[in-house]
Amino acid sequence: MQKVKWGIIGTANIARWGMIPGMKQADNCELYAIAGRSLEKAESYKQNYGFMKAYGSYDELLDDPEVQAVYVPLPNDIHVKWVTEALKKGKHVLCEKPLALNAEEAQLMYDTAKANGVILMEAYAYLHSPYIKSLKDDIKSGIIGDVDYVDTSFVTQGYKEDFRLHKELGGGAFYDLGCYCTTMILSMIDSDPEMVKAIAEFSDLGVDLSTSAILRFKNGARAALQVGMILDMTSNSRYDRLLIHGTKGSIRSDVEYNQEGDVSYRIFTKDGETIERKVFVPNNYALEVTQLGKCILEGETPHVTPEFSMKNTRLMDQVLNEIGFWK
Repeated sequence: MQKVKWGIIGTANIARWGMIPGMKQADNCELYAIAGRSLEKAESYKQNYGFMKAYGSYDELLDDPEVQAVYVPLPNDIHVKWVTEALKKGKHVLCEKPLALNAEEAQLMYDTAKANGVILMEAYAYLHSPYIKSLKDDIKSGIIGDVDYVDTSFVTQGYKEDFRLHKELGGGAFYDLGCYCTTMILSMIDSDPEMVKAIAEFSDLGVDLSTSAILRFKNGARAALQVGMILDMTSNSRYDRLLIHGTKGSIRSDVEYNQEGDVSYRIFTKDGETIERKVFVPNNYALEVTQLGKCILEGETPHVTPEFSMKNTRLMDQVLNEIGFWK
């Protein structure tokens, strides 16, 4: 099988525990190069995970003509710099969510990708999951009728020290977690938002520790989301919830965002029937890398399209403006 030679710029934790194991499972991926802020850190990743090359700067990796695609897991505030640098060097890019701090940055990135004839895809691994496809298939089948309300939450433990606690780095609960909720809502409601209201609790450093929002869509559907970095810091705990209500029934699920393995959700119809769906979910990172590889090698359309990402980024801007994040 033809393979794409991948490079990673940055030695972030998500690369270590998420993306690199996923890349190793992707048949069309070659784990080729890693770059860190120091050569020593990059060399340790090379030895531990099997990269062919290690670089002590991001520019060196981007100048390597063998690198075809780049994964960007850097802090949110420097996505725009390094994504556009990679795109200008003719590299296809998979950038961790959220792609940008605002729609203006995101549009610049997509314009740069188009100008250089390469692909940019925002990395929402969970959207590649068979679980999401199953939810969409059930909605499309009409079993719950027309979707009129979606409610979803993603709440994690707090942090003692983390980039998420710093406003200038694009931290906060909504940037980190809210983007999951907004993409889930937009995936389940086929309409554009026309009203957004939101409130937040802020830390002393100016980031939102907890954000709640309500949305109304042009087709009349409504949605609500709740995100927070507020649970007990001494345990690795979290809370995930999804309710999709329709005119003929509802779907309820407590499946964690980006969960793997055997997952299930229940469908409740208004005539009293309860249906349990069971879905096996492989490594979502592997699915994500495989799909972008097919876009590069076979001309597939990115699963997370520029149009979807821009729609989501504009919605995120509305919520952030509502809570006064950048004031």
